[in-house]
Amino acid sequence: MSVEPDPGAAPNPDDVPRLLEALRAVGSGLRLRSTLERICETAAELADARYAAVGLSAECGDSLVERVSEDPEGEAVRWIGRLPAGHEGPRRRPAAGFLRVPIRVRGENLGTLYLAEKRDGGPFGGHDLDMVRVLAREAGIALGNARLYEAARRRERWIDGSVAVTTALLSGGDADEALQVVAEQARRLSDSMAGLVLLPAAEGGLEIVAVASEGPSRALGLVVPPENAVAGEILAGNGVFIEDAASDPRMSADLARGYGPTMLLPLQSGGRVLGTLVMARAGGARPFTGVERTLATQFASQAALALMMAEAQRDRERLAVFEDRDRIARDLHDLVIQRLFATGMLLESAQRRSVLPEVRQGVGKAVDALDVTIQEIRTAIFALQQGPAEFPTGLRTRVLREITMAAVPLGFKPSHRFVGPVDTVVGELTAKNLIAALREALSNAFRHAGASRIDVTVDATVRLPDERPGVRLTVADDGVGIPEGGRRSGLKNLKRRAESLGGDSWYGPGAGPDGGGTSVVWEAPY
Repeated sequence: MSVEPDPGAAPNPDDVPRLLEALRAVGSGLRLRSTLERICETAAELADARYAAVGLSAECGDSLVERVSEDPEGEAVRWIGRLPAGHEGPRRRPAAGFLRVPIRVRGENLGTLYLAEKRDGGPFGGHDLDMVRVLAREAGIALGNARLYEAARRRERWIDGSVAVTTALLSGGDADEALQVVAEQARRLSDSMAGLVLLPAAEGGLEIVAVASEGPSRALGLVVPPENAVAGEILAGNGVFIEDAASDPRMSADLARGYGPTMLLPLQSGGRVLGTLVMARAGGARPFTGVERTLATQFASQAALALMMAEAQRDRERLAVFEDRDRIARDLHDLVIQRLFATGMLLESAQRRSVLPEVRQGVGKAVDALDVTIQEIRTAIFALQQGPAEFPTGLRTRVLREITMAAVPLGFKPSHRFVGPVDTVVGELTAKNLIAALREALSNAFRHAGASRIDVTVDATVRLPDERPGVRLTVADDGVGIPEGGRRSGLKNLKRRAESLGGDSWYGPGAGPDGGGTSVVWEAPY
């Protein structure tokens, strides 16, 4: 039996106290799930039904909530079927033992209230209909309020997530860690299995640069080629919404494995596509609603704006570094080298006037040492005047570049040692992550260690625990070590980066006396 609420219907006066108590129970509270459960429970009690359920419309969440008495085997789900799609009603049951009443508020259909099987075995009567009709009207009001409350809470969560992303991107910290925050917030807010950030790859297409997932993932570093249809849509500034990523022919098999409903949104600001934000639910999970798509799109726009602002901030900082390097190079050339050259000439003059062989020999060694020092300073000046694009791309050279750049804030140059053919056996993906790990380790040593000595070792001859050949980076200092309870976000970032490649990262005693300081070890397969 399916009935429409009759505005003129009224319950039996004897049942008014009982009905008022039921209405009070339905109207208390604002959380959607608990409101649905109260509606089911109250309806079942009023109509003396064994089974009660509420199927929501797609606009309200497209879900089913049931309250079932004496139903250990889940019979209610079998007789209701797959709700709310179709809301087709009972299966294998007489109509007299079934009620279906729409729940509406202000003319909008919010869902349907289902009741089945009177406890006394008889049919539902007019008295039951009157009670349930009144309850349905109150349920519509309660559901409308709960929906508004849930929508407000949902928007508040997305706003808080946007603030966290903006703060991370503009904090001036590690860029990779900030992008990881974007991925983690996107996953959490969208209730997804995974959140991913992709940026334009040097060779074209989109590269996965940050991954937040429920379990270990090796998607980091994967490149979606530019000829991929989805990549083309994203780079054109269009969002892509997919019902089932695993079966969609447009999706890369490596990227889509195990994923169901997926949103791919451009990180776009000022008409420029900076990258892509992906939110993917597990296969078979519920699709993203229209509201979720809208909120996610707004979140991606805010993240893109913060990303652009962070990029501009880094450009300003990089420009300031280059200007400072130019100033240092000029000072070294105009002041230090000239003074060393003048000192060398004075020593040569003194050497010629001296009659003692020991003095002449000692002064000659000093002059030779000054010549070597002048050549080293000139080499340093040349390195300071080079731009990033002018450096070769070999791993050895990139490691030396990071060490040289770290020497300015440290006040000394870390030592270095290479073992094995690091330039020929280490692949580009591992090399790029090793450089990021080195940068993070040197930054930590500068900011926290208070070290006077840092030793950097890159060993391309190691064997990983699973016997695969790999490369190991070790950065050891003689600083204060890692205090108990201190922040370890940088170390976690190193470990996550290594694990995404199938490697690992850890820390231990340092290079100081009796193991003082800290050694950070990072390793990954070629």
